[in-house]
Amino acid sequence: MPNPILPLWEYIPDGEPRVFGDRVYLYGSHDRAACQDFCDFKLKVWSAPIDDLNSWQCHGDSFRTKDGGERPADPDWTRRECYAPDVIEKDGKYYLYSYIVGSKGAVGVSDKPEGPFKCLGQYLYGEDEKVGDDGIFNDAGVLVDDDGRVYVYYGFTESNMNELDPADMRTVIPGSYKRPVIDDTDNAPEEQRFFEASSIRKINGRYYFIYSPCKGSRLAYAISDSPTGPFEYKGYIVDNSQDYPGGNNHGSVAQINGQWYVFYHRMTNNTIMSRRACVEPIEILPDGTIPPVEMTSLGFEKSLDPYKITPAEIACVIKGGCYITEKDIFTRVITNIKDGDIFGYKYFDFGEDYTGDSLTIAMKVRGMGVKCKVKVLLDDENGEELGELEIGTGDGVYTAKLKNVTGRHALYFKAYHGIEGWTKPYFDIKPLLEVEEYVIMK
Repeated sequence: MPNPILPLWEYIPDGEPRVFGDRVYLYGSHDRAACQDFCDFKLKVWSAPIDDLNSWQCHGDSFRTKDGGERPADPDWTRRECYAPDVIEKDGKYYLYSYIVGSKGAVGVSDKPEGPFKCLGQYLYGEDEKVGDDGIFNDAGVLVDDDGRVYVYYGFTESNMNELDPADMRTVIPGSYKRPVIDDTDNAPEEQRFFEASSIRKINGRYYFIYSPCKGSRLAYAISDSPTGPFEYKGYIVDNSQDYPGGNNHGSVAQINGQWYVFYHRMTNNTIMSRRACVEPIEILPDGTIPPVEMTSLGFEKSLDPYKITPAEIACVIKGGCYITEKDIFTRVITNIKDGDIFGYKYFDFGEDYTGDSLTIAMKVRGMGVKCKVKVLLDDENGEELGELEIGTGDGVYTAKLKNVTGRHALYFKAYHGIEGWTKPYFDIKPLLEVEEYVIMK
């Protein structure tokens, strides 16, 4: 599956990927397309076989804070939104940890990794017991270590952790509180300072604390030889605002069939409240560090096929005032395209066999009443110009000749018209940007 990796209608941000058995499960918040608030009153679970990452299956609602569908609300103390879950396995049971607005967290349990999860209640700790984050355990990430001890990492603008009693998986062990996990004071550089989105992994004997820092839209990480730290900042893994409308970021890493991936989200609908799940392959070097990766259109694909229909919505570069938006559950477009706006796709494999002089591109658009042009550029926004589409005033499929291309490349598109002072949008790219075999001409 290319990015975003789930179906058009699904919004799963704050993704925590977990491999249980022969499937990878994606746990996350649930956004709503036209909502002015973060998250929903329910959590959903998606999974795919580890040997077929193009076949994602929805398991339905795993946890609810309001009655809905065929399920009543799970907690009996609140009807507020639930955020950013994590799920871990302990002794054949699967435990869900979710932040609920205004509550002291929530812990659920299931016999199956997909749930549904029966609500066990809130975290348990004595009145005088030290916990952070006003006891709400924001964006909790949980680790079951090899020795069976259980740790929870959490916080908003403060990085906290406690140890939990493995007997019930929700009682805070007295005296276990620690802050900071990673520096959250004004003394730390903003690109390192903790903001939120705690996630914890143990990889090759090292403990990785993955989080969202105060500056930028990144997933940063720190490493320790102990689950209780100290954690040393090492850098960032992915930045969802690089050449793209930015916002918060929240995600983590998972190894699937020997390959490591980072799961993250990016924004749609011109708001930070509509976020969709994406993934990029990463490499963990022998010294434990993770080189930063760029956002691409690829997801789990090795490359895109330029001779098949390419949906506009998988653009990984969006610059200017344009943005991706949902027209309906079947249709997503890049809209509000104005003079100088750019959108791009990484990466296509054009092959090496075609020896003709030119290709043809066909683009399906909705016109906005003004003629304009779209340059097709190779590899970056200042790259070689392959050709130019002339777009009319109305809806239609517009074609243009392109220079022949071989090998693996990104494609960028830049709209312009040359009419001084024009501020109206040019057109919406309907769900398809078409480059098909039958239009390749020698």
